[in-house]
Amino acid sequence: MTHLPRGSAARGPYALSVDPDKVGWARAGLRIIELGAGRTHTFDTGESEWIVLPLSGGCSVRADGVNIELAGRGSVFSGVSDFAYVPRDVGVEISSGAGGRFALAGAKCGRRLPVRYGPAPEVSVEDRGGGISARQVRNFAAADAFDCDQLIAVEVITPGGNWSSYPPHKHDEHRPGVETLLEEIYYFEIEGPGGYGYQRVSPSRPGGTDLLAEVRSGDTVLVPDGWHGPSIAQPEHAMYYLNVMAGPGDEREWKICFHPDHVTEGYR
Repeated sequence: MTHLPRGSAARGPYALSVDPDKVGWARAGLRIIELGAGRTHTFDTGESEWIVLPLSGGCSVRADGVNIELAGRGSVFSGVSDFAYVPRDVGVEISSGAGGRFALAGAKCGRRLPVRYGPAPEVSVEDRGGGISARQVRNFAAADAFDCDQLIAVEVITPGGNWSSYPPHKHDEHRPGVETLLEEIYYFEIEGPGGYGYQRVSPSRPGGTDLLAEVRSGDTVLVPDGWHGPSIAQPEHAMYYLNVMAGPGDEREWKICFHPDHVTEGYR
């Protein structure tokens, strides 16, 4: 199943739990934890590195003897957030005085890197595309922005009525210098009550992933392979998605191939 409506992948304390071992792939994972005021959540990182990213509210993150205070944000539509990186093979405690919602973006990895703080002012914000395909990309853990072993993660804001993740592209083959093999997760939130969007994934090979889904806040789409895009936002309702990616390659990089039936010179 590649479209996970809100609540369909809840497990234990998590409103969303995408475990690579349970969805049939190798590395990328995502969890959403909702904490009430004064509540605490603990977990072991296991074989994965993780980024704790506030979606709404702030929190304290403690791991490996290091304590990081995250100011967070009001919502994903109010701007970038600071974040915390925690490595594999440690115990983590997340606590929130006022409560909030927090994404745990993860990837199975080999190297054990140190606990680190990612300040919001250092997050690179990119205006990508133009016209009705204009969107904002927040490259908080892009391959060239923040050091991880395998994890790549970015946020995208698509204005109401616009297309993003366009032209359709793929990264489901290992072709050195041309294309990187990466699993990918899209986690969506839509601004305003009743808002929705659409996500398309089309096959890049016989029997490949084929999906056209109406997505709402809290929905998730898994992209194990295939041309993905466009992501379409309902008019007057901005669309947010968190992309979490990871692959088996020795080089942590994001190289994509554009669909030959669409614009091929790159994002516009």
